[in-house]
Formats: sequence, C-alpha cells, structure tokens
Amino acid sequence: MIVGLPKEIKTNENRIAMTPGGVELLVKSGHTVIVEDNCGLNSGFTNEQYVNAGASIEKDIDKLWQRAEMIVKVKEPQPVEIARSREGQIVFTYFHFAADKDLTLGFLKTNAWAVAYETVENKRGKLPLLEPMSEVAGRMATQEGARILEHINGGRGILLGGVPGVHPATVLVLGGGIVGTQATKIAAGMGAHVYIMDIDLDRLRELDDIMPENVTTLYSSPANIRELLPKVDLVVGAVLLPGAKAPNLITREMLSIMKDRSVIVDVAVDQGGCVETCKPTTHENPTFVVDGVVHYCVANMPGAVPYTSTIALTNATLPYVLKLANNGVEAALKADDGFALGLNMVNGKVTCEAVANAFDLEYTPLSEVLG
Repeated sequence: MIVGLPKEIKTNENRIAMTPGGVELLVKSGHTVIVEDNCGLNSGFTNEQYVNAGASIEKDIDKLWQRAEMIVKVKEPQPVEIARSREGQIVFTYFHFAADKDLTLGFLKTNAWAVAYETVENKRGKLPLLEPMSEVAGRMATQEGARILEHINGGRGILLGGVPGVHPATVLVLGGGIVGTQATKIAAGMGAHVYIMDIDLDRLRELDDIMPENVTTLYSSPANIRELLPKVDLVVGAVLLPGAKAPNLITREMLSIMKDRSVIVDVAVDQGGCVETCKPTTHENPTFVVDGVVHYCVANMPGAVPYTSTIALTNATLPYVLKLANNGVEAALKADDGFALGLNMVNGKVTCEAVANAFDLEYTPLSEVLG
C-alpha cells in the first residue's frame, strides 16, 4: 500500500503522524511511504532520517494526496485537505466530527474512509489511540493552568503549590479519565489542593486509593460543582463521551460565583467543550476572558510538545496503521470489532452513531458497510 504522511497545516500544529522508526517498519513490511518535504522538522525529525528509513520525499502536496492510498495524519483535515480526499482513500487521524458540522458534512461528500483515532477501542473497552495524547494534554493542562494563574498572564497571581505559611491553590478537575488523572497527578505533585469529580463511583474508589492525601474525590453533580466553584483557582475540564459532544458542566451563569481572574483549562474543547463559554483557541492566542474568568481552550495542546507527542502517538497508532496497510481497510476492520469502531464514515454514510446524532444525520450500522 502507498502511505502518505503530509505536514500538518492546522495553526501551530507541530506534530507529525509518524516517526522515522515507524516508517522503517512500514517499509520493511513491503509498503511505500511518501513523506511531505520537511514535514517532521518541527517534531525534531529531518528529511534525511525519513529517507534513511526508506521513505521518499515529496515537495508537491497535491501529488502526495493523489498517490497515497492511505493518508496518516494527526489532526482533522482542513478544508483544503478535504478537497484533496477522494473516494476509496483511507484517512486515518483524529477527526472529532461531533464538534464540527462543517468538517462532518464536508468530509461526508468525499466518500473516503474516515477512520478516527478517537473512537477505536481495544479489548478492554479503552481508547488506545486517544490515551497517549490525553496523557500529554492532561499533564499540560495543569502546567498551562499554573502558568496562566501568574499575574503577568492574566491570572490571580497564585503559585499553584503555595509556600510554607501560604495556602496552595485549589484545583477542580472534572472527569476521572486519562486527562483528569494526569492533570490531578501533576497538580497534586506541585502541592495544590485538588478535587477530582466523576460520575463513576468505581473510578472514584480507584482514584481514592492511588492519589495522595491532598486529593479529594467527589461525585460529579451540578450541586457539587456549584458548591466548589467559589473556592477554586483553577478548573480543568477533562470530560469525554467517545465520539460525541462533551456535556456542558459549567454554565455561563456559574462563572459569576467564581473568583475574579481564576482560570479554566477546557481540554474537552476538541469535542465541543464541557464549559458553556468555551470556544477553540490557538497556541498563538490561547486565552480569553468571560465574566472575569480566564479561559484557556487550545484545541491541540499536545502540538506544543511535538517531539514527545509524535513519539507517543506513533507508539500507539503504528500497529493499527500496519493492520490497514497489510490487510486492507475492510479486512482489517472486519477482523477487529474494536478497530471497526474507528470507522466514522465511508461512501457518504455515517457509521458512528454519536456523530449522526450530533447533527441529526442518518446513521448506517457498521454491519451494513463491512458485511
């Protein structure tokens, strides 16, 4: 199979979908890999490294898309990339369709295979291709939140961990999944007083067992959120409904009870956000203020640490890329029910129910397109 690795063109997206080491394994399996000229530079990988791994370098991006039977990317296709996609082509990337109607309707017209990292499941029901970037984003959420709390960045001028004789910051983490767990670990490690909320009592019990004493677990409910918001300095939104739009757990009305210049970091922004006032921002202009509360809503947080992120992503995606390349898309998906859940649309049909429900589109069960 001919596999194409284009350079990411979303604003400040510095990751590349595969390391030279991943390319080497594809080539050794008999596949052709075409890499866009200098696409890996921002992640710390040179053309020479990709050539040494067996790839060819292509300066003309249109030719790369035309030749490639499968495109492997990091972020959702931008409008110019949607225009390059074609019927029968496999596009394997993070799509997050439910958060973007224009993307959904636009890509639907291509009749291509949209295989989304974020909805692939493993045998344990986990999301193996979302986990590595969730780990990065969760750790970055606390790191960025601590930075924005500094007065020079618009925050309250609070040191997250405090110092002897001074109270540490209070942090509320909404969601006990990968993002929330990682955000809590970093915040607790920095010395903050952390509350982590979830609706899964079993998960809360697990977190209660493994977290240090400065972490408190609470059941997530509007009443509990309202009770805590006046006390917190930093909120991390870490809610995930696989493939679907995130629920709004913090309404605009709730902002009025928060401290002036407190901070919200909404990691769920790429799925619509779990804060009503959330809107996607970029690394160039990461924050905005609503009712005195500073919002950080960068939709591609791991893009700021592309070397770490690219390696972590390749570690997770490469086995699936090899399955698609070695067996073909239909056979690969038929052989693995969890992998098949990654198929969000093909031939103009929406095969992910959460995406169909988000925009009132007709849903086509996977069994009808895979047989």
